Parts: sequence; structure tokens; C-alpha cells
Amino acid sequence: MFRQGRDAQPDDEVTITAYRDGPFLVRGPVRVQDQDGNEIVLERKTVALCRCGKSRMRPLCDGTHKLIRFRAPSGLEAGRRAEDA
Repeated sequence: MFRQGRDAQPDDEVTITAYRDGPFLVRGPVRVQDQDGNEIVLERKTVALCRCGKSRMRPLCDGTHKLIRFRAPSGLEAGRRAEDA
């Protein structure tokens, strides 16, 4: 079954999008665990994962990256090849 809309994808497909200077947006059915293997209950099909390391809801994003002016590219770093990533 397919969802309607701009980001239509099969319901069982997971897509992770790195946003410039922002979080990783994860769309689709995923299971997130903490470092001890305990499941982090997600109530949405789309979640934002922190990249700046300063969120008070880690591993989820709380928008702190905007306050601290976090900078990160959305693509590969200069000089890196896709097969090296």
C-alpha cells in the first residue's frame, strides 16, 4: 500500500533525510533503542533524530540546534566519496 502526498513511499520503506544544519528526519516504520537495548516508544511515523548532541530529548531532536547555531552539511563532506561513507 502507498501513502499519498509529496513523499509517497511504500508503507514498509524507511527513508532518512539529513537536513542541512538540522536533524535526521526518519520516515517509515523504525524501532529506536537506547544504548542498553531498551525500546524508545515513538508515537509518530516520522521522527527527527538529533545531530547536534545538545537536545534534552536525545536521541530525538528538540530544536536546540537552532539556538546553538549548529552547522552540518546535508550531503557528503568535501573530498569524501559515497563508497567511503
